[in-house]
Amino acid sequence: HGLMNTNAYAERRFQEARENFVPMKEILKSGDLQAFMKLVEHEALTLHAMMMMSEPAFILMQTGTLQVINKVWEFRKETNLPLFFTLDAGANVHLLFPSEKKAEISNFIETELLQYAQNGRIVRDFMKF
Repeated sequence: HGLMNTNAYAERRFQEARENFVPMKEILKSGDLQAFMKLVEHEALTLHAMMMMSEPAFILMQTGTLQVINKVWEFRKETNLPLFFTLDAGANVHLLFPSEKKAEISNFIETELLQYAQNGRIVRDFMKF
């Protein structure tokens, strides 16, 4: 994004992203889901933090975005199920979880998170490794 050119923290953030590439490769090789979840969420939140620290500052997250994030964290803490998120460069939360946990996690999404979806719609996408 063009506003990153005026962000005093941009170069350090770009350096951090490059540095995170090495552990991400190791995480993927080892299958360490907890480390993967932590790094994915960190990257997503750092991107949005950079937007908020730009000049002029801008916030693309909406109230519902933060509510979904907090509900995901609360759910994960209470259930120890591997539900985590990433964010696009807008207000959209992308939920990630292993397919074998779909039955346990889908109910939470339907009952707790669907209310935050635009027009009550969600996009379901699956990927196998």
